[in-house]
Amino acid sequence: MALRPGTVLYHLREAGLSIIRNGWLALASTGVVTVALLIFGGSLLFVLNTHHVIGDIESKVEISVFLKSDVSPRDVEALGTRLQQRPEVAEVRFISKEEALQIVKQDLGDKADLLAGMEKDNPLPDTYRVRTHHADQVAALAAEVATWPGVEQVRYGQEVVERLLAVTRWARLVGAGAMFFLAGAAVFLIATTIRLSVYARRREISIMKMLGATNWFVRSPFLLEGVILGLTGGLVAVGLTMAGYFPLVSVLESALPFFRLVSERQVLLPVFGGLVLFGLILGTLGSFISVHRFLKV
Repeated sequence: MALRPGTVLYHLREAGLSIIRNGWLALASTGVVTVALLIFGGSLLFVLNTHHVIGDIESKVEISVFLKSDVSPRDVEALGTRLQQRPEVAEVRFISKEEALQIVKQDLGDKADLLAGMEKDNPLPDTYRVRTHHADQVAALAAEVATWPGVEQVRYGQEVVERLLAVTRWARLVGAGAMFFLAGAAVFLIATTIRLSVYARRREISIMKMLGATNWFVRSPFLLEGVILGLTGGLVAVGLTMAGYFPLVSVLESALPFFRLVSERQVLLPVFGGLVLFGLILGTLGSFISVHRFLKV
């Protein structure tokens, strides 16, 4: 059924008057939405940054493939080509025994003289450094490469990778559980506050029903009230979240340059926009549940 402009204005006016008449209740409702979305937004940013940090660590996990000393240059090149052809491999880097010796000398710094004369009898092996697309692909690839001809030994920090994968799984499970729990809690809180508003106008609603008003006509002002409160709470929550998050990013980047939080606009804008939309949905859903139950009674 198409709504007439006069009807729409009436519903908007009633929603506005209800907010004004129940000022403290409306403020409390907006506060509930704001707090719920602040908690939800903070949880979402925490999970987002956790995945970002874990992904950054995962990208640095490498497999070191040490080659036997008697492998011919042709076989070394063939082994590198075989590694590059693997679908799970993201990057392959060859480090000759000469280059490996220079790296060890740089790491020793002032004590590099201890390695004097090793150029003629270099005990270090030729090595391939391999990175996979995902950390959970490291163990299986390392076990297979270790059986290839010409490979002396394979190392990848097995204990570190296993702990990293365990942390990743728990972080994702906890983050998903927290978001579902907070979403349910927010809907319950909004429904409770809107129900108080409906209860405060129960006599008015009863009179309207006695005069023949339809359920949709009675419900619309409360739905609009929920939309306004939810949207306002969402905007306030986004403003407070931005006011706290961006200074935190600046402080951490200054104090811990190696610890980078998510700060790209193309990543954060959908999050903040989603919070506003979620506030609108919560307000609408909460008011709909409350009014629907009241009208059934």
